[in-house]
Amino acid sequence: MLFSEASFVHLFLPVLLLVHWIVPGRARNLVLVGASLGFYALGEKHYVALMLGSIVLNFWIGRLLAPVRRGRQRQVLVTFGIVGNLGILVAFKYADFIVETLNRALPWLGLSEVPSPGMHLPIGISFFTFQSISYIIDAYRRDVVPGRSLTNVALYISMFPQLIAGPIVRYQEIAGRLVHRAVTSARMAYGCRRFIMGLAKKVIIANALAYPVDQIFGLPSGEVGASLAWFAALCYTLQIYFDFSGYSDMAIGLGQMFGFRFPENFNYPYVAQSITEFWNRWHMSLSRWLRDYLYIPMGGNRGSKASVYRNLLVVFLLCGVWHGAAWTFVLWGAYQGLFLVIERVWFRESLGSVPRLVSQLYTMLVVIFGWVLFRAESLPQAGEFMLAMAGITDVDQLVRPVSHYLTPKLAVVISIGTVLSLRVAPRALEYYRNCLEMLEERSRARLELVTSWLGVAGIIGLALCSLVFVGADSYSPFIYFRF
Repeated sequence: MLFSEASFVHLFLPVLLLVHWIVPGRARNLVLVGASLGFYALGEKHYVALMLGSIVLNFWIGRLLAPVRRGRQRQVLVTFGIVGNLGILVAFKYADFIVETLNRALPWLGLSEVPSPGMHLPIGISFFTFQSISYIIDAYRRDVVPGRSLTNVALYISMFPQLIAGPIVRYQEIAGRLVHRAVTSARMAYGCRRFIMGLAKKVIIANALAYPVDQIFGLPSGEVGASLAWFAALCYTLQIYFDFSGYSDMAIGLGQMFGFRFPENFNYPYVAQSITEFWNRWHMSLSRWLRDYLYIPMGGNRGSKASVYRNLLVVFLLCGVWHGAAWTFVLWGAYQGLFLVIERVWFRESLGSVPRLVSQLYTMLVVIFGWVLFRAESLPQAGEFMLAMAGITDVDQLVRPVSHYLTPKLAVVISIGTVLSLRVAPRALEYYRNCLEMLEERSRARLELVTSWLGVAGIIGLALCSLVFVGADSYSPFIYFRF
């Protein structure tokens, strides 16, 4: 079940909100645990047992860490916890990839191939294992007090709003609200608005862009010209942003509805003026996780320049591997790390002195070419698209013209998506508020009242429009199945 499905919007969420409101405070966590496991079971069925195993493992490692004072014992426990969580991730996400890679080398050694284990990839496994690892490490560092309640820890790991697509939540960020929280009318209203905005991003913008992207990336080799490759890459650049940030908005909104505050995950990444800034704005919860649990423990910015560059490359290589079990993701991670190193070596000063438009153009070109690697089904396909985008192609562009995919509806979606991704709306709102401040009190009060009613009408209209798209059961792919 996905947030953008009719069964979730019309049945699961309203019923759960009603039950969560009716039951006593002490029972609310138990209700949410049951709902979260049920939500996961609707998509994964047999793999709820895997989720339960992860919950029990991390709960008991945390409980065992709490009273232990000696360093050696704590190191053994935290190592066991990390290895256990990574073992789950490797077994279910990377086993087939490892065997496939190994089988390519075995014939050269005169050895027979190893049978593929054929492991199914459970949805959200990368997210809940990373949350579990952060819980164990924070307990080891004594940054958090391990939960004494199995129900609370189970809710932290399995909480359905951020289970399948993030943001990655730290235990310390919600520990207090696992024990006591209040669902106020203000939080409920904000949560509903945020959920509606995220739903609209997903079903109105991202889904409309997904169809031409999937069609073009599904074309046979040798049929993609320069203009079509650029069109697909630009559409995917908008699709993945509105899809991923839409899910994050829905997760944050759902969290508010149930009394939790999740961290922000996106901050207009496409206005970044460097790849360094891009990663401070894109999937921010993952960037912070990589910084705190990989980059800094490896040495971070300490040590020689060579060690810093090595740390960046290793961290983003692992970032690529985390995103998917394919060589395209490995190369994408290395590509991101390489540009971070290049900026530190040559561009750090110059990017701040050139016109903003130039630095933004550089950043977007790097990001767009990177998204081609991220989206491509194979390295040869990624290479074909990139060569076409660079103008190195013999494909006749009239064979597959862009006009075949660029409908009037899609042109409107692309225009709206471009404007919304470039922080135009917040700047316009800020300008409007500044203008209000210059008015006399009575006029300002009237305009603020009109604005508030227009905002309510806009949210209602957006909700109705989104529900129409949800009910129509239009093309709605889920990007994060491979995560």
